[in-house]
Amino acid sequence: SSEPLLPPPARQNAKHTKLSIFYGADEYLEQLSKKYEEYDELAALLQAGPDGGQDADQAKAAVKKTEAGGEGRTGKMLTLDVDEDKRSKRTKRAIPTPNIPEPMPPQLAFMFTKISPEQKMYMWNIYTMIFALECLNIIAYWAMLRYEVFSFGVSTFIYGFIMVVLCIQNVYILHDVIHGATFPPYEWQNYITHPFADFISIPWMDLIMEHNRHHNSTFDLLNHGEFGWDPANWLYTLQEWTMEWYGWCTVPLVPLWHFCGANDTGFLFACLWWLNFPDSGPGGKCDKGFYSKWLPVRAKHVSFQFVLWSCVWLLGSVGLNRPLSEGWRFVLLVSFFCRCGFALAWMFIANLNHSHLWNEFLASDPERSWPMLHGCMAFCLGGRHRWNEMLFHDVHHMCPGRIGAMSQRGRFHGWMKVHDACVEILSNGLWKSEDAETVMEQHQKRRSLVIKSRVGK
Repeated sequence: SSEPLLPPPARQNAKHTKLSIFYGADEYLEQLSKKYEEYDELAALLQAGPDGGQDADQAKAAVKKTEAGGEGRTGKMLTLDVDEDKRSKRTKRAIPTPNIPEPMPPQLAFMFTKISPEQKMYMWNIYTMIFALECLNIIAYWAMLRYEVFSFGVSTFIYGFIMVVLCIQNVYILHDVIHGATFPPYEWQNYITHPFADFISIPWMDLIMEHNRHHNSTFDLLNHGEFGWDPANWLYTLQEWTMEWYGWCTVPLVPLWHFCGANDTGFLFACLWWLNFPDSGPGGKCDKGFYSKWLPVRAKHVSFQFVLWSCVWLLGSVGLNRPLSEGWRFVLLVSFFCRCGFALAWMFIANLNHSHLWNEFLASDPERSWPMLHGCMAFCLGGRHRWNEMLFHDVHHMCPGRIGAMSQRGRFHGWMKVHDACVEILSNGLWKSEDAETVMEQHQKRRSLVIKSRVGK
C-alpha cells in the first residue's frame, strides 16, 4: 500500500495525557534547546553539515551560546577537513551546497518540512515497541525450549526468523530517528535503541555523533571521507579496496565483518569511535567533557547492556534447569540471530548504498527492467518506504537533516509520494557546484534522463 502508516488525522489530533507513555508535544519541543546546549558538540557537528540538521535553529542557538562563553567547538571531529581555499584536501573539490528548490514547488514542500513533535514521538513509540517485541521474542524462545512446545530446531527457527526481521526494522527505525527525532522523550529510551546488536556497543548519543560525522565527511556517496575522517570507511574497504577484478575476492568477507561488530552498532565500531572521540584538549589532554559527560554516558549504556545480557544468561541457565555456567549456550544462540539481523540491515544501508556497482545499476532505471527484484527486496526490508532508502540514498545525503531518511518520510506520507518527489529532486540536480562532475553526479544525470523518458516528462 502507498498509504502512510500514520494518517493525517492521527497526526493532527494526537493527544498525550499524564497517563501516556510520553509527555506532550509542547513539552518535548521545549527540551530540544536544552539538549543541544548540553551536547554542544552535536550542535557544532550539525552546523558544519550539508544542511544544518533537522533542528537547525536550536543547534545554531546552542553553538552561538557556546561561542559567547568563549568555548567554541573547533576539533577535527566537529569540522570539515578543508584547505585554506575551503576545498577538500583529498579531491580539491569545494564544499558543495544542497540544491534546495527555490521557490519551493508545492509537490516537494512536504519533503523539506520539519518533522513535527507528534511525529517524533510516534517514531519513538515504534522504537519502544520494537525493543519490547525483541525482549518478548527471547522470552518466547526460552518458553518453547523450557516447555518443549516444539523441537529444538523448530523453536530456534521460529525465534531466529522473527528476531532477524525485528533487528532489520530496529536498524531502519534507528536511522529514521537519528535524522528526525534525535533526542528521545524520556531518558530511559536512550538505552533501548540497539542493546541486542552486540554485547558492548556505543551509546545512543555516540551513535548520533558518529553518524553525523559520516554525513559531514561524505557528501557524495562514492567519495568516502572527502571532507575528513569518515568512521564508516572501514565498512567499504573490503568491497572497494580496488576496482580491479580481484577486488571481488574480499567481498564475501563483508557479512562476516559486520557480524563481528564492525558496523555502527557493534563492539569493534565502538572501539574505533571511542579511540577518536572526543577530540583531545590543549596539549593532548583529555577533553574536559570526557569525564563529566561522555564517560558517564558510556558507562551507563554498557552497564545496561551487561544487566540485559545477564538476564538472557539466567534464562538460558537457571531458567532451563541448567547449571549457571552453561548460560552461554542460550546467549550465543540469542546473539547469533540478532547479529544476523543487524548485519543484513547495515549491509544494505552502508555497503549497498555506497557501492559503485549499485549506483551504476540504478542509473539504468532498474525499476522498469527489474520490477520483480524491486518488489521482492521491498518485501524483505519491510515495505516500499524502506526500499526508497536504497533507491534514493543520494537524496538523503544531500539533506540528511531537512529531508531526513526516505523511510522516515514514507511513514507519514506514503512511499509513492516520497518516491515521486525524490525523482523530481534528483532531476533538478542535488548539488550546486562549479567543480567538474563526479562519477556519482554522472550516474544521477543519466538516471534522471532515463526515468524522464520512461514517464514522459
